[in-house]
Amino acid sequence: MSPTNDSGLLAAMTGKDVLVAGDIMLDRFITGTVSRLSPEAPVPVLKRDGESLALGGAGGVLANLAGLGVRGHVLAVAGDDDAGRALAGLLRGAGIEPANLLIDKTRPTTQKTRFMSGPHHLLRLDDESAGPVAEVTAAQIIAAAQKIMPQVQAVILSDYGKGVLTPAVLRGIIDAARARDIPVLVDPKGSDYSRYNGATIITPNRAELAEATGSGPLKSDAEIVAAARAVLDRAQVAAVVATRSEDGISVIKRNAGNAVHIPTVKLPVFEVSGAGDTVIATIAAALAAGATLEDAARLANRAGGIVVGKPGTTPIMRGELQTGLSGVATRPDARARIAAWQAQGQRVGFTNGCFDILHVGHVTYLQQARGRCDRLVVAVNADQSVKRLKGPARPVHDEQARAAVLAALGCIDMVVVFGDEAADDDKPSILLDVLRPDVIFKGGDYTEDQLPEAKIVRAYGGDVQIMGMIDGHSTTSSIARMKA
Repeated sequence: MSPTNDSGLLAAMTGKDVLVAGDIMLDRFITGTVSRLSPEAPVPVLKRDGESLALGGAGGVLANLAGLGVRGHVLAVAGDDDAGRALAGLLRGAGIEPANLLIDKTRPTTQKTRFMSGPHHLLRLDDESAGPVAEVTAAQIIAAAQKIMPQVQAVILSDYGKGVLTPAVLRGIIDAARARDIPVLVDPKGSDYSRYNGATIITPNRAELAEATGSGPLKSDAEIVAAARAVLDRAQVAAVVATRSEDGISVIKRNAGNAVHIPTVKLPVFEVSGAGDTVIATIAAALAAGATLEDAARLANRAGGIVVGKPGTTPIMRGELQTGLSGVATRPDARARIAAWQAQGQRVGFTNGCFDILHVGHVTYLQQARGRCDRLVVAVNADQSVKRLKGPARPVHDEQARAAVLAALGCIDMVVVFGDEAADDDKPSILLDVLRPDVIFKGGDYTEDQLPEAKIVRAYGGDVQIMGMIDGHSTTSSIARMKA
């Protein structure tokens, strides 16, 4: 039975098993600053200040599955080298057992080294062997796939053209999955999609779909559908899910007359790299949980919209997606989203309160606060905190209801609950030290020296703004009028 809503689907995905087979890579980022050109040649001089490693290629899909709370199983090839050992360590760090990261001593581990100054790419250095794996290695891959297939509910083939997914390997994995009626999703490469015959879904982006059909640029819904139908005619697959960047996702099924076009969630774009990994991982996890393809694509569209607002090829996290669905965040997720907004140069505002019965005074105040920042975060006192502040008869509405109502307001970007942990008090000082917004707003007749949280904010360089309230409106007076 398919889960009935996105939150239910996200919960149902937890703990599902998905196999990711294909070209895994080590992404290496060397960062620094550029302040001059070399006297030896007209090239920038990068003064190195750091280095980081990340899972790339099929590894990026695995990282997204791990972020969603899904058990990812790797089936890939690495070399007997430091890069291969680093890959194994990164997989373990993500909770993924690298037993089926097969070692081929005749090939180097595929590695992409990016030299970066701030957000700017200066150069990329590729270490790889893109020839097909040896027949003995292909046989090992197929045997491993057949062995693990009974444990998984979906399979992803991550094809970057680096030689792992040979025709024999593709046939072996697809046949093993079809024998158990397990969906196979393909992130394709090249123009000949017939090599994926028997797979369930192919997920090309707009450019890949144009390449596969020899078309010019695909812009309209009709052009996307026509190209997808051409692919379905040539490749024996059940559906094409075309990712279209700012235009969302299109689902075109072989046996369905009408395509489904899912518009993108309008979020700021920081980095589009890695969004395809997020989309295919989310669709596979959702299908593993029993979702329809259309519902899986809608959830994946939301997930993709979140990751393009994050710097680098950062995978989706379950909490971020849950926050995107409900608007209510946990503290770690709230901190991560605020940091991402700030990395984009956005000014993040913060305010707090009980918000027991929302009235025009609240709404006006919140709209005015949102007008002074790019993003507004609202912290809501937990039920026990409200009782301490307002008495045992309060709150009228519990914290989940109050947070949900606030999250539905267009002027609020995120809601978080506080006053529910042992370390908390009924002021947001501890929370602010975690979240670190750029500016906090406070309504009423307060002065800054009356706010203990103001010292926290000033200490890390934030701003404090005191705002007015509309006279004659308060929750207490509203309750009094209802009792009169």
